[in-house]
Amino acid sequence: MFVDKATIHIMSGSGGNGMVAWRREKYVPFGGPAGGDGGRGGDVFIEATSDLNTLMDFKYMSIFKAEDGEKGGIKNMHGKNGKDLTIRVPCGTIIRDADNGDAIADLREPGDRVLVAAGGRGGRGNSRFTSSKRQAPQFSEPGEPAIERNLELELKLLAQVGIIGLPNAGKSTLISVISAAKPKIADYPFTTLVPNLGVVKKPNGDGIVVADIPGLVEGASEGIGLGHEFLRHVERTRLLLHLVDLSAPEDTIIPNFDLINTELAKYSQRLAQKPQVVVLSKIDAVPEEVLEHYRAELAQKTQGLVFAISSVTHQGIDPLLHHVFRMLEELPPDEEVVPLVADLRAFDNDDSHFEIHRKGKVFNVVSGKIDRLFSVTDMKNREASQRLMNIIKAMGVYKELARQGAEEGHIVQMAGLEFDYYPDDEDAMALPLSLED
Repeated sequence: MFVDKATIHIMSGSGGNGMVAWRREKYVPFGGPAGGDGGRGGDVFIEATSDLNTLMDFKYMSIFKAEDGEKGGIKNMHGKNGKDLTIRVPCGTIIRDADNGDAIADLREPGDRVLVAAGGRGGRGNSRFTSSKRQAPQFSEPGEPAIERNLELELKLLAQVGIIGLPNAGKSTLISVISAAKPKIADYPFTTLVPNLGVVKKPNGDGIVVADIPGLVEGASEGIGLGHEFLRHVERTRLLLHLVDLSAPEDTIIPNFDLINTELAKYSQRLAQKPQVVVLSKIDAVPEEVLEHYRAELAQKTQGLVFAISSVTHQGIDPLLHHVFRMLEELPPDEEVVPLVADLRAFDNDDSHFEIHRKGKVFNVVSGKIDRLFSVTDMKNREASQRLMNIIKAMGVYKELARQGAEEGHIVQMAGLEFDYYPDDEDAMALPLSLED
């Protein structure tokens, strides 16, 4: 199954919490703090590989998470770092932020990789907070949180040449003749349901990749038919082979040629400006005078060479390929398909944002950082709880409570605990909270 679009949810690893611990050794009466730091959470990378050619794997698995860092240990032991996670995608995959549509990376070559979510930093153990005035700190630091993101993956096939034309123009037959590709071929519209790739060997042994794009119909750029689903795959091509079916009714041949170019222009001006080689196909099914008439008419219309082939008899195939090889050598390298933006969210582990929801005399403070701080704080320890309250004050929580009308006797809820609210007469910004028993 060919899948060229997918949405995935990724999570980096959380940093491990620091440890509160003490040296407990014989003959060491004043061992002091010995809590180790937490390990760093794992990063999430996306890497291009030539072993894949579809995003089908993401149809069945769409949630990816790196390993969390382990918490710190006793005796100043550092927690184990979480393992990084590498997600492999086909070459030609564009990565976008699903929330705002910004393009983060365009992975073209095997080994191209991008960091999409950095792991959280591990928290410091209590041994890191010793000083001349604080020789026995009773607190540690929580690890940084994981980063969660929704990403869109879009595959644009990497092919130098794209074969375009109406259904039944002979695209699949041509690619089966010039390469080892074996597409499904039948005498009815939309035989080709997915793009087919084939490698065409050059005389020197090198190869070029050719893509057979499912047939376009009128209105394809607006979503009619199948071709619109695959127009993105010809955006990367450097050259287009435009097949015109000579076996079609004569009054439709030129209109059919114009229709395809119109749909390309409606979809993207980038496509409309790509170099084209016009190829009259199925010449074995029409008289010579019909072939020469349309060859002359299209040559005048396009001001360029018009080739005539029969994929069944192989007539005209070699001259066409020689011309294609020569054009590819002369054409400049293709430009970037999408403008990339600087991606800062991959490193944004800051969860210090908070919200306060009031319901009568109860104020509920919601914050990931506060929840993490409470999880590693012994609230029965005065020094540890005072440090926690100082951090909360520095975050601006007290100030916001006052702004929202908190008064003495009101209840403040944080991290599942309830506090009585007491404003300080000396400093209205320092609003102490007392933990209820």
